Amino acid sequence: MSSRPALAAVSVIGALVLAGCGDSDSGSGSSASGAELSVDAAYIPQPVSDSMAAGFLTITNKGDAEDELTSVTSESGDVTVHETVDGTMKEVDRLPIPAHGRLVLESGGNHLMFEKLEQRLEQGQTVPVELHFAHSDPVTVKLPVKAATYRPTENSEHSGH
Repeated sequence: MSSRPALAAVSVIGALVLAGCGDSDSGSGSSASGAELSVDAAYIPQPVSDSMAAGFLTITNKGDAEDELTSVTSESGDVTVHETVDGTMKEVDRLPIPAHGRLVLESGGNHLMFEKLEQRLEQGQTVPVELHFAHSDPVTVKLPVKAATYRPTENSEHSGH
């Protein structure tokens, strides 16, 4: 009878090993997670500061499962994710991307904050970033630096710029 606890432990370990194998899909992590993520309308308004800037983009999820933006990395400097509620911004460790929905990072709302920039960003440059998600594979996006007064329109979202 002393073999039952050992058998139970082996069963639990086997289940954990098998559960870990489910995510080893060599294809797109977005299909394995049920989320289907794409990014558009990405840009950075030319900053007035030498060391700080804000970034904006839209993440669309055409999949059946929600995901979360958990972090953003860039060789250009430190990037944090900020949520804006009632005009007050605060750093957060994740923002939800609903199934069949969008996460919009826009001026006056949720956004990316670039700090400790390696160099002042000028209009015409592009800043590559890697978006990290709770369930999907990372996505690399190039954010073009636009005029400080630039505001995307519904038509410019789909122009590929």
